[in-house]
Amino acid sequence: MSNITRRGFFQQAGLYTAGGLALSGALPGLVATPALAQPAPDWLSLTDEAALEPELPIIDPHHHLWDRPGNRYLLEDLIEDTQAHNVRQTVFVECTSMYRADGPEEFRVVGETEFVQGVAAQSASGGYGETRVASGIVGTADLRLGDRVAPVLEAQMAASPQRFRGIRHRAAVADRSVVPSQAADAPQHVLLDPEFRKGYAQLRPLGLSFEGWLYHTHIADLTDLAKAFPDTTIIFNHLGGPIGIGSYAGRRAEVFAAWKPAIAELAKCPNVVAKVGGIQMVVNGYGWHERERPPTSDELLAANQDWYNYTIDQFGPERCMFESNFPVDKLSCSYTVLWNQFKKLTRGFSADERAAMFHDTAKRVYRLPQV
Repeated sequence: MSNITRRGFFQQAGLYTAGGLALSGALPGLVATPALAQPAPDWLSLTDEAALEPELPIIDPHHHLWDRPGNRYLLEDLIEDTQAHNVRQTVFVECTSMYRADGPEEFRVVGETEFVQGVAAQSASGGYGETRVASGIVGTADLRLGDRVAPVLEAQMAASPQRFRGIRHRAAVADRSVVPSQAADAPQHVLLDPEFRKGYAQLRPLGLSFEGWLYHTHIADLTDLAKAFPDTTIIFNHLGGPIGIGSYAGRRAEVFAAWKPAIAELAKCPNVVAKVGGIQMVVNGYGWHERERPPTSDELLAANQDWYNYTIDQFGPERCMFESNFPVDKLSCSYTVLWNQFKKLTRGFSADERAAMFHDTAKRVYRLPQV
């Protein structure tokens, strides 16, 4: 594992998947791929920073938990990663983890919520410290079931009555140079599909939000969805996944120029809030994982600040929340370094604006308790 920074290792480990997540047939059109590798701790430790402003309250609104062959990220791992910062609560977001092995196909996704509900109960016992992991839970369901998805949504809510908050139906599709594992019949514009929208219409009556995960090439689809359903809250994931590999390698300025007007138009929708972060994935093309040492917070900030600042300018701090996207972004940097970057980014903002982006927006949008 000493050569963890080499591209070949990650390719062998199945890293080049949709959005950096290993997919195991969660929804039709997705192809199973090997589990995602994790970086060696000795590589991450080569860049060691103390946490800045360690008392600043944080809600991390986007992380995953999984237990796959040779690849585990569970409660203890997250607690270890977060310990330097004052992470009060977290929100789990679906990642094709712990699906039921049998029963009706459309209900197997409920197994993930059952699993995370158990982890949340562990954390709530206080035996793992003050951080309350998975105070909010976002699961998945195949919204292309149309009206037939309602019982699945109800089963998801029943699996975690106190914590279940929303659905993510992934719409991140790109050409094979970006996502080699993508199925040939993967829908290119699922957010525009009439049957999907029939399923999507079931969210608001149940008080559920929607996580918008797609690449920068499809942000307009999410804008169209937001306008068609103005009373449903959408949480925009990972800045719309600006692609920097495959056919988009070496085209960062061109991607940024196309991304900006799409973000500006999406931000006009008052029912959309933005997660600021999630662009340290391999698909974003920075190549941090190939370096002999992981980046410092200053290096991350230099690479990311134009994307972050534009998003904050368009949405406003009251509609922005910083995210870790761990452990996917852990392939590029440590948790401490990642959040140091956000703290440096916001030094010129007011105390109220910073509180919104680090804590209050997530608390309000996900309806979390005071911890």
